Amino acid sequence: MLIDWFTVGAQALNFLILVWLMKRFLYKPILRAIDAREQRISRELADADARKTEAQKESDEFRHKNEEFDRQRTALLSKVKDEAQAERQRLLDEARKDAAALSSKRQETLRNEEQSLHQAISRRTQQEVFAIARKALTDLSTTSLEERLGEVFTRRLQEMDGGEKAGLAEALKTASAPALVRSAFDLPAEQRVAIQNSLNETFSAEIHVRFETAPDLISGIELTTNGQKLAWSIADYLETMKINIDELLNEKDKPAAKAGPEPEEPGPETESR
Repeated sequence: MLIDWFTVGAQALNFLILVWLMKRFLYKPILRAIDAREQRISRELADADARKTEAQKESDEFRHKNEEFDRQRTALLSKVKDEAQAERQRLLDEARKDAAALSSKRQETLRNEEQSLHQAISRRTQQEVFAIARKALTDLSTTSLEERLGEVFTRRLQEMDGGEKAGLAEALKTASAPALVRSAFDLPAEQRVAIQNSLNETFSAEIHVRFETAPDLISGIELTTNGQKLAWSIADYLETMKINIDELLNEKDKPAAKAGPEPEEPGPETESR
């Protein structure tokens, strides 16, 4: 068999041309495409790794933040709970104090009301007793009794101590009007003369006197001049007793108070109006 070298050479040349053309226009673009795809995949994998790393970092930060938030929330809840408990205790303490103060004030009010009622009853009883006594003495007073009291008045006038006598003498001396002698009944002429003479003798001077009837007096006589008064009457006994009883009641109303003094028999009094 004869070999056609021309044909063989032509086919070989054609094959080489085909290989070159395939390498130039087919194989190299495919390789470049494969390289580009590999590079793109590598970049995407790198980006994915970077995103995964970033996501892990963000996840760790988020977890740390959650843990910190949980710690803060726990601390805040504990603080709020402690403050609420403290406020509750404070309100309870204030409520107890207010209740104790209210109870103490109520007890004090009750004591004051009881004391006021006791005082009112005592004073009302006292007023009624003295009113009855005054009424009874007024009804029992007679002209003869008044005359007897006039004699007692003149005797007491003469028995005044130095201080009372000096004060009344000064008042009589500086008075611009006659001294006033008041009695519950009209004094007889001899009674008036006796009082006038007693005044003149006591003060060693001519004393001008004006006599007046005063039905409001209870069995007594009083002399007034220039703001000074000398009185002797059963009413003085009652008034002195009333004052002593008032003092006694006031002392009893005070805690740990002592009893008031015993009533003393009053003598003639000289007082400034």
